[in-house]
Amino acid sequence: MKRLQRRLCKTHSYYRAIGLGILMIALFSGCAGTKGTLSEGTLQGSLSVESTDVMSRKTASVSAESGQKESDPADAGLENAEGKSAQGQAENALSESEEEAAGAGTEYRIVMVGDVLLHTPVEESCRKPDGSYDYDSLFTHTKDEISAADLALVNQEVIIGGSELGISGYPCFNADFSLCDTLVRTGFNVICHATNHAMDKGRAGLVSCAQHWKEQYPQVTILGIHDTPDTATSCGADPVIIDLPELRIAVLNYTYGTNGIALPKDMPYAVDLLNEEQVAADLCRAEELADFTIVCPHWGTEYRLIPDASQEKWVQVFLENGADLVLGTHPHVIEPVEWVTDPENGHEMLVYYSLGNFVNWTSGTGEGVANRMVGGMAEITIAKNEAGEAEISDYGVRPLVSHVTAGLGGVTTYFLEDYSKELEAVNEITLQDPDFSLEYCINLCDSVWGELWRKSMPLE
Repeated sequence: MKRLQRRLCKTHSYYRAIGLGILMIALFSGCAGTKGTLSEGTLQGSLSVESTDVMSRKTASVSAESGQKESDPADAGLENAEGKSAQGQAENALSESEEEAAGAGTEYRIVMVGDVLLHTPVEESCRKPDGSYDYDSLFTHTKDEISAADLALVNQEVIIGGSELGISGYPCFNADFSLCDTLVRTGFNVICHATNHAMDKGRAGLVSCAQHWKEQYPQVTILGIHDTPDTATSCGADPVIIDLPELRIAVLNYTYGTNGIALPKDMPYAVDLLNEEQVAADLCRAEELADFTIVCPHWGTEYRLIPDASQEKWVQVFLENGADLVLGTHPHVIEPVEWVTDPENGHEMLVYYSLGNFVNWTSGTGEGVANRMVGGMAEITIAKNEAGEAEISDYGVRPLVSHVTAGLGGVTTYFLEDYSKELEAVNEITLQDPDFSLEYCINLCDSVWGELWRKSMPLE
């Protein structure tokens, strides 16, 4: 269902204009295989992705004509049929109105965690004696909360190219396919792959990752990478739309770049990049198809606790084109959460600038390393109001702490309220940054998030 009060998309005319351009360019580029209409079988594992011919439900309206005609027996049957048709339209309108009313008040819980950053010691903690990998221990203490959400997103920082390409940590990461099994078992149903490490293993890594997801977990929504053009908005595909009962959510995922590794010449669509015209066009289309739009940008400056100028610029792009929620990653530290408002139309958008790391064991030492051990789980509740419009009815952030010790299963993540002095004492990150402590983590959350995190998850 479309929003009853459609916000103005400032680049709507641009999106319409590029339609013909895409068709022409497709003949000469790596998008040549793009299909005009997507079938569910060709899509990259979305929960429910609609093709371009599926439009939002419109409420039927019936208007009475002011004039009257003379009675004509020859027209009697037609008038009777028209009367029944009008009655049917009115009944349909009432039925749809009742459906909308039924959807009002229904709440959906969305969570997202930040970077699953698998440095070498993290990989080693997940490597079993037989040489295989099991990543379940990373999520042992957070799985219940993640799996309970209606929609659970994760920033999958590193490519999952499989062991044949070599499991590796920084600077060119690659994880074993068993990580996919763990993510699904944990309860994630949306995987964000548009990161600066998406091309760490080149074409082979990206294609292997995308194909494994499609073949093994077609029910999971994979964002940000494409092994074929038919799922890429840059080649004319629609944004991913996830259907929940009475709520349609568009989810978009982009990265600022790929660490200088060029995309394959015949696969310019391989990774969704932050391109202003493309992003604006995608958001315009999302406005047409969905009730609520989420953008997951991989952006900002590493280790910076406040947004930089590029993030502020992109916030305006997202805001002006109708996004409702921004869930940011990449800085590897937490950053503030705030509402922003478009002064021209009053549209509000909630921004989580950075959720930090979900898990990591950096090799860095000294001041600032402790900051990288704190992440956040964004928690957002979406509901439809009485007018049938989707809106954020509640939100918060739940702090996370990366806990690292040597040995099998020694790396995991805790919620801050579950972390203890006893755990702090054995966290080996203190050898790299003596500033790390439970108190340090609490003070950092206070500094960046203020009362928001305490309101959501108060310590006892």
